[in-house]
Amino acid sequence: MHERTGLVKFILVSIAVLVAAGFAYRPIIEHINLGLDLRGGVHVVMEAKEKPGQKITEDTIKKAIGVLWKRVDGLGVKEPIIQGQGDRRVILELAGVKDPEEAVRTIGKTAELQFVDENHKVLVTGENLKDAKATLDPQTNEPKVALTFDKKGAELFRDATAANVGKTIAIVLDNRVISAPVVRDTIPDGNAEISGGFESAKEAEDLAVLLRSGALPVTLELAEKRTVGPILGSDSLAKSVKAGVIGLLMILIFMVGYYRLPGVVADVSLVLYSLVVLGIMTLGKFTLTLPGIAGFILSIGMAVDANIIIYERLKDELRSGKTLLAAVDAGFKRAFWTIFDSNLTTLIAALVLMYFGIGPIKGFAVTLTIGILTSMFTAILFTRWMLKWVAQSVRDPRYYGV
Repeated sequence: MHERTGLVKFILVSIAVLVAAGFAYRPIIEHINLGLDLRGGVHVVMEAKEKPGQKITEDTIKKAIGVLWKRVDGLGVKEPIIQGQGDRRVILELAGVKDPEEAVRTIGKTAELQFVDENHKVLVTGENLKDAKATLDPQTNEPKVALTFDKKGAELFRDATAANVGKTIAIVLDNRVISAPVVRDTIPDGNAEISGGFESAKEAEDLAVLLRSGALPVTLELAEKRTVGPILGSDSLAKSVKAGVIGLLMILIFMVGYYRLPGVVADVSLVLYSLVVLGIMTLGKFTLTLPGIAGFILSIGMAVDANIIIYERLKDELRSGKTLLAAVDAGFKRAFWTIFDSNLTTLIAALVLMYFGIGPIKGFAVTLTIGILTSMFTAILFTRWMLKWVAQSVRDPRYYGV
């Protein structure tokens, strides 16, 4: 009677956990960042063009990529792909961009900032710029960009304004005058502002992003641009999710049919495992791609393997005549190093792919790494705790596949 009561209690708790996990899935999945192949976006190829007397080198392209990274980060794009191609080209893949045309225009600007006097003499350049922030004028509520120069720039700007009181100093960006204010007094603190001419706060923010990231060391011209629609990505995501759900259900049914009560424990553990992995992806703001889904499914397989190793050890211990609780302890101890070694070797491979890989390869490695670490936690800690809990009330070896 006591054993039957314990069995019913265990099954009810398992069902409650599975139902609660099911309700938690949707809000987690809805907040996961999707990659270009799932969400859509823009794929851009930009080619460097030499200016008179300029030679493009590998170092020039590397510096340009560094500037592009800063600009893309400033635009708030999640997990972009920016990489060199050949000697002169740079590839950008931006997922979920609402206005691809505007994003490409903003990112590709050279952003060479100059302060020029009435005699066309360059007084200060963007090289001495320390920070640029978009703000609103407290009196007119119009957007403007506040500039802060470094120590050298502040000295140059102080001398420039002192020598041009009552005259105009033009603010020139990429050979285009964007503002030409009259200097009313010497500005000694290295602060300036660009106001007027902004149609929206977004335009001022984009300019601030360009100025903060610095000027490109070389002119980049658009060589290729294609928009990746979300239809293909949505279809691929739906099919991947469907395949994953079917595969997971087949695993859950097999584990219960073959291992019985431990199989139920494994099913609860696997559902919580997948919930934790997706939760980490969401909280960590990682981007999920199709290769990332493959890494997730592979990590589920490894989590199942860990449970199978534990349960086979458990059955061996029961057949040798040990009591149930002693068999559980011995089974976990014997299985630990096998699970640890297999996961460690896969983790090393995943970390190498994460460090050296780019784009889809990195997405696969990130998801696989998260999955491996989570499976170690669920298999060694959660599964053991739950199995010992049920073993205290249900002791018949037949319920454990023996």
